[in-house]
Amino acid sequence: MSDNKHLSSVQTSVANPDGESPSGVGAVDAPGPGEDSSPETAADQIEEQKKGFLVYFRTKEFYIILFLGQFLAITNTGTSTFNGLLSEQKTEIPAFQSFFNYCLLNIVFTSYTLYRYGFKGWSRMVWNRGWKYIILSFCDVEGNYFTVLAYQYTTILSAQLINFWAIAVVVIVSFIFLHVRYHVSQVVGILVCIGGMGVLIASDHIQGTNGGNIPRGDQVKGDLFALLGASFYGLANTGEEYFVSTAPMYEVLGQMGFFGMIINGVQAAIFDRDSIRDAHWNGKVGGYLTGYTLCLSIFYSTAPLLFRLASAAFFNISLLTMNFWGVIIGIEVFGYSVHWMYPIAFVCIIVGQLIYFLGRRVLGEARKPWLGANQERGVAGFFTARRKIEANAAVLSIPAGGRGTGSDHARANHSSAV
Repeated sequence: MSDNKHLSSVQTSVANPDGESPSGVGAVDAPGPGEDSSPETAADQIEEQKKGFLVYFRTKEFYIILFLGQFLAITNTGTSTFNGLLSEQKTEIPAFQSFFNYCLLNIVFTSYTLYRYGFKGWSRMVWNRGWKYIILSFCDVEGNYFTVLAYQYTTILSAQLINFWAIAVVVIVSFIFLHVRYHVSQVVGILVCIGGMGVLIASDHIQGTNGGNIPRGDQVKGDLFALLGASFYGLANTGEEYFVSTAPMYEVLGQMGFFGMIINGVQAAIFDRDSIRDAHWNGKVGGYLTGYTLCLSIFYSTAPLLFRLASAAFFNISLLTMNFWGVIIGIEVFGYSVHWMYPIAFVCIIVGQLIYFLGRRVLGEARKPWLGANQERGVAGFFTARRKIEANAAVLSIPAGGRGTGSDHARANHSSAV
């Protein structure tokens, strides 16, 4: 008992078929009478293994985060490239072309969820939490739809400036609802990244690639669409960070695919009927749609890892380098040229990301404030702080839970391995 009290060990109970304990994912009992509710936690012990203002830069997670951020930026740039190629073929179907991505996510991840939970467990999960995933999927679908739609009515410059609103939405929603408290270095890092994006926009403006021959009425409508898209993106990103920290990734992605497919399919049937009928369907269009779907599906499948290791805020500032990668890819595909300001902007954004993690401790942003001191309300999956805490406890031969046998602990971890 004294060991458990000293470490505030993570409580792990026997998992239900859907990967949850009776009172929620990884739920724990409140401290009993006379017990100290705020001793040094196992997570605190990990944080104190290394000290210093630059301690997070000495962890492997930091370099994984930087790599994942740029990998996602390149992957998302790939979707934009294929979208441009589709436009060259006179095929503009903003809602319908994303439908195949949701179908693929549903086929892969819902099938695996059914395998892990069984049909009854999956049905119970949908009954209990399906409404939350409907809201998440709706925000994601509308974020995609309105952002693509905005570029048909407004200039690239206006849309890019308004997309900064997505970062603001993430910060505000995380601060209010998830109790995230941003360090001064994080705020400065975000501002530096935005400054780097400003250099990219200025470069585009100098080269005259931002557009500008759009009627005023249409541009106002496009700006409103962009604002809506950015707002939905911010809500979806923050919601996904929350869900992948409290449930297995395959469950979250499966539900996003399942409900996203339905919502997107209905929307495409209503708004894209004429575009689908008038599109030029040929082998090239089929290949571009396949490439678009694969890039987008890889993006969706990888993003949760960054949400677990870092945050929705860092996710969004990582994507600010998309313009740079878009030009690099466009050199070969569309014959673009690199303006001298682009490398400066790229370096500025990366420097901003480095500043963002100044003063962070060993667990960094993987230690989510809404999951408890030892992340006991979270899932022990890939790249989660809870998994690292439990692994550290196992190495030190520290009891991992106040109740339950070793086999119970193994089953609970297995149920939330992803």
